[in-house]
Amino acid sequence: MYRTGHGTGANYKVVNDIIARYPPNYKASAIIPVLDVAQQQNGGWLSLAAMNRIAKLLDMAPIRVYEVATFYTMFNRTKIGKYHVLICGTTPCRLQGAQGIEEAVTKHLGIHIGQTTPDGLFTLGEMECMGACVNAPMVAIADYTKGVEGFQYTYYEDLTPSDIVGILDTIKKGGKPKPGSQHRSKAEPAGAVVGDKWVPKDGTVTLTGPPRGPYCRDLNATA
Repeated sequence: MYRTGHGTGANYKVVNDIIARYPPNYKASAIIPVLDVAQQQNGGWLSLAAMNRIAKLLDMAPIRVYEVATFYTMFNRTKIGKYHVLICGTTPCRLQGAQGIEEAVTKHLGIHIGQTTPDGLFTLGEMECMGACVNAPMVAIADYTKGVEGFQYTYYEDLTPSDIVGILDTIKKGGKPKPGSQHRSKAEPAGAVVGDKWVPKDGTVTLTGPPRGPYCRDLNATA
């Protein structure tokens, strides 16, 4: 659509399918998913030419497209690396060691938040809340190496500093790191089931009965 390669015709079909979800007089409602397609095709960022083209496709004033693209942090306005490494910086992840993850990444890659490695492979960024706080700390890595058809956005959870270094090294070597939790098969304390209870390794027992109050009032009772 905006860049040679990666099946330009196929990408136009993707965009047209998105636009078709909305009434003709509400084409502008497609702005966010269409910007996302453009970013995937354009190596992970939105150029001025891409945004202007989108404005024509959606019958919008260019400034309206710029407003959306600059408001949402998911859209990048400058060139980034082939892989966008995003560290969750929300409170649960920070409490569970996200700062140590960031320190390990910056030391290993030699860059800081907002910077790209000299080989153009990795850009380091921060994201707010990836929605799986029970598996904190987390990192998301966006893969822009294969355009729209091969775009991937992968979450890595329950990380230690050595885990994230290993994940980055695996990607650099062309491998595919294990996604999701690096240490658990599901979002529960590490341990084992004893009878009908889950017993963590430290011997404590969780969720063995109803939670303590205060409880919600009876919504069926009259006021």
